[in-house]
Amino acid sequence: MWAAIDMLPAKQQILVVDDEANLRRVLVAQLARDGYEVHSAADGESALAFLKEHHIDLVVTDLRMPRMNGMDLLRAALREDPDIPVVILTAHGTVDNAVEALKTGAFDYISKPFDQNEVRMIVRKGLRTRALASREASHQGEGHADDSAPRPPSRTRFGIIGRSNAIVELYNMIDRVADTPTTVLVTGESGTGKELVARALHVHSRRKDQPFIKVNCAAIPKNLMESELFGYEKGAFTGAVGSKPGRFELASGGTLFLDEIGEIPPEMQVKLLRVLQESEFERVGGVKTLKVDVRLVAATNRDLRREVATGGFREDLFYRLNVVPMELSPLRERSGDVPELVAFFIEKFNKRLNKSVKGVDEDALKVLIAYSWPGNIRELENVIERSVLFADAATISLADLPAEVSGGGRSGGEPGMGHAFAGTGAVLGDAGLKAHVKAVASRVERELIGRALKQTGGNVTHAARLLKISRKGLQLKMKELELRSDS
Repeated sequence: MWAAIDMLPAKQQILVVDDEANLRRVLVAQLARDGYEVHSAADGESALAFLKEHHIDLVVTDLRMPRMNGMDLLRAALREDPDIPVVILTAHGTVDNAVEALKTGAFDYISKPFDQNEVRMIVRKGLRTRALASREASHQGEGHADDSAPRPPSRTRFGIIGRSNAIVELYNMIDRVADTPTTVLVTGESGTGKELVARALHVHSRRKDQPFIKVNCAAIPKNLMESELFGYEKGAFTGAVGSKPGRFELASGGTLFLDEIGEIPPEMQVKLLRVLQESEFERVGGVKTLKVDVRLVAATNRDLRREVATGGFREDLFYRLNVVPMELSPLRERSGDVPELVAFFIEKFNKRLNKSVKGVDEDALKVLIAYSWPGNIRELENVIERSVLFADAATISLADLPAEVSGGGRSGGEPGMGHAFAGTGAVLGDAGLKAHVKAVASRVERELIGRALKQTGGNVTHAARLLKISRKGLQLKMKELELRSDS
């Protein structure tokens, strides 16, 4: 049932932050024309207050502002939402400033005066990266347990939770490989924590004080891949109003993490091979050869050996990447780690949702351990977040788990859809598929919104944040469904 939250229509939400009113209005107008719902703030403190009360998909912020500057806002925004893409606007677009912002966690930067096409491209890329991260990435994070809460003894290292043999072997491999310049290829299903491993390799190396630059290759259009990785010179193509360093250049001295490396097109594989072999490249439209010192970590959920056999991936590049392979086990193969992960996520979402769930009852825990977890740790995290949100008792029970989990994962349908159809007394011949889908969606939306409003005491702003839609979007949906905040 909870998966139907995605049915709620809402524009992607962007927050523009700049103390220059004219520039702020120009950006808001352009992004609104592109179909986004755009909010604005004149300083970092106002922006941060807005972020705490609303769901935002991407932030565009000036670097130099009074009260709270763009770097401080960036850090605070990432504490609120580690996945949010933050794009920095700067009139001082030097490589040093870009490196500082990207090292801190900025998604990208734009130099003033900016080109509208560049803004459009970076915003689209940021939103696509966020969407991919929300579906596939595993963000366990690091946390400390409440000493008063009973839990089994755990072994947690590098921000990775678990004590199964597979995880202990992973700890040992990170220990041995982290402080070397060797290229690492991390493989595993979506949601197994590949980015977490890449960050651990960086943080525990002598490069830890240098940039960690992440590129999701699946989020970049193929025609922009070269300029994204290697940068470009002024005039290299339409819209290149100034030169800009690429991710290899920005990562020099540090670590470059190429996620979804299997998505790189064949023509770019040749150029990537050259960088790995010779540590040099040219910007797009440039003639000067640049040397870089970059430690490369790549990741994929594809079988690259099979891709090589079928001609989809260069064999010589594969062997350059696969110097040290690290394969992450799916969660179903280390089910003994589930109790510790569950305890960690309950603690995490108790804090985020202001709840006080104590744990999971015995029957529910058995089901969680037995479930196959096709979405791996990310799916488990989502299930616990939903269960903590809607739990009415002190512990999570079977009734609080989604249908596909409590049913042992045997059902191939969407969670809760059987419940949504119950009592309709309808057959498809009466009105057709579209009419029935619309009726089911309305019923599920009504129930979800009602529960969120009940959970937040009728506070529409907080309910919208729980449902991950805008306040305006929730108000429109409530009007459509004839719901009141006190219903």
